[in-house]
Amino acid sequence: MPVRPRRLKSLALAVSTVLVALTAPALTATPAAATTTAYDSTYYKNAIGKTGASLKSSLNTIISSQTKLSYSAVWEALKVTDQDPDNSANVVLLYSGISRSKSLNGGNVGNWNREHVWAQSHGDFGTSAGPGTDLHHLRPEDVQVNSTRGNKDFDLGGSSFTNSGGSLTDANSFEPRNAVKGDVARMILYMAVRYEGTDGWPDLEPNDAVTNGSVPYHGRLSVLKQWNEQDPPDAFEERRNQLIYTTYQGNRNPFIDHPEWVEAIW
Repeated sequence: MPVRPRRLKSLALAVSTVLVALTAPALTATPAAATTTAYDSTYYKNAIGKTGASLKSSLNTIISSQTKLSYSAVWEALKVTDQDPDNSANVVLLYSGISRSKSLNGGNVGNWNREHVWAQSHGDFGTSAGPGTDLHHLRPEDVQVNSTRGNKDFDLGGSSFTNSGGSLTDANSFEPRNAVKGDVARMILYMAVRYEGTDGWPDLEPNDAVTNGSVPYHGRLSVLKQWNEQDPPDAFEERRNQLIYTTYQGNRNPFIDHPEWVEAIW
């Protein structure tokens, strides 16, 4: 019996569908949707509608108007910005997810200390007022976990470790737990926009390497972009951004307000 034209067309469509399914890359995250905030007509008004280098430059101008804290003042600030919403006596540790007493800040085993998400050595800015004390990338973390992370770039893969909370590490990279992957990405990219080498500090930039060491770069950009999309800002991150803006530094992390700006710039 001859195959009718309609049946041939259906067969061709079915074969085409199978071939596309076999060859198309798997989507790992949905691109961040465009957002609007109460600050778009005021704080961000000179950035709205821009993309690429123009957007990055506008955001740098906006967020560089900032009150700088001393490194000692960071201790008390973190007790407010990172307070456990379920226990006001505690802070939540970034990579571990552990809720720990605010009073246990220090440098001993069992304490929490000040983790520089953009590693200090990536630009050698230390703990001086400026990038070394910028709350937008400083978070509380267990002393030993902080040491395990060290100055490693961020990437996928590795093994678990004590108090990891689901975070992983290997010889040259660190992967934070799923719940804060986007937080880490947005903190790194905030630093890359805020510090452009024009105010006495290094020009911090993201790249796709995991061997940056002491140069003013942090990786891996391709993974950070993926994390920004997979883990959008949550209430904890948004509250933290607001507190830093209203109480401490007077500037905002634009990628918490507009996650889609990551793709617009990079």
